[in-house]
Amino acid sequence: MNVKAKNKPGGAGKLKELLAHQEMVVVLVIILLAIYLSIVRPDSFPTTINIFNVLRQASHYAVLAVGMGFVIITGGVDLSVGAVIACSICVATYANLNTENGVNPFLVLLIILAVGLVFGLLNGVLVAKIGLPPFIATMGVLKIGNGIALLVSNGSPIKYGESWISVFGGSYIGSIPVSVIFMIVVVVLAWMFAKYTVLGRNIYAVGCNERAAKLSGINTENVTIFAYAVSGLMSAFVGLLMLGQLKQAGPSYGDGYELDAIAACVIGGISMTGGEGNIFGVILGATLMSLLKNLFVQVAVPGYWQTVVLGIVIIFSVAIDCFRKKREAR
Repeated sequence: MNVKAKNKPGGAGKLKELLAHQEMVVVLVIILLAIYLSIVRPDSFPTTINIFNVLRQASHYAVLAVGMGFVIITGGVDLSVGAVIACSICVATYANLNTENGVNPFLVLLIILAVGLVFGLLNGVLVAKIGLPPFIATMGVLKIGNGIALLVSNGSPIKYGESWISVFGGSYIGSIPVSVIFMIVVVVLAWMFAKYTVLGRNIYAVGCNERAAKLSGINTENVTIFAYAVSGLMSAFVGLLMLGQLKQAGPSYGDGYELDAIAACVIGGISMTGGEGNIFGVILGATLMSLLKNLFVQVAVPGYWQTVVLGIVIIFSVAIDCFRKKREAR
């Protein structure tokens, strides 16, 4: 009796299976963009300095996207992250400027992190305890943060100067920016937290089905508050990286970063509907965002097209996620 051998997936089938994972598609796009830029700008793009500049910019997006990712996984969104970046470093540099002989750098660091944490907790309380929609709550907090940053800075950048905290954003270990190493450490710790801790798994449970999570004994309000607190803290860390790099703080320094963080999340595979996503993916999303912006500089495309492309990328990434969910539901 003839027995038919089971059909094993061929090369095309394996490729299709591989490309079904969004992270692999992003890796492929990054490789293609890098090859394209190496061809059209062989004298400037493939240099070590430029590549590390791309990664340094990506580190800002990735650290911010870690906090944003946790919020999105719970089913929310944080539009205040850019304002929190500006407010945290403006308040800290204002305190340093208006104190005789300046403030101890360690205290400056604590002020930055405390401001970020307070704003994150405020977002969490407004969403979880009071019941405001995340869009409304975080937009209101965005305005508060912008207002405070403008108030303390008088609308102009405040110089900070050199101190040991500048190492986070402005120093190198060999030829590698410290901010890139910081990004890797933050993302790895966040991934381990999400994968191996009860609270990390509870964040996914709340995003999948908040009612079911509550019935199973999870304190969904505290989980939501925690996610927003992490987002505020990550915003403060990005402010610290910017302060170390630029040696000054300004009320507009975080403008537009909320969209960059959301884009890094959705490109990296975190679902806007909540409950799904790999924190490691934010590095890929952030790298693609940074590479796209570098491409615009390298080929001298007007800056306003960056906003257009960013919008298209966000819509395309979310659309892919929606199509995938509809296909799985059939």
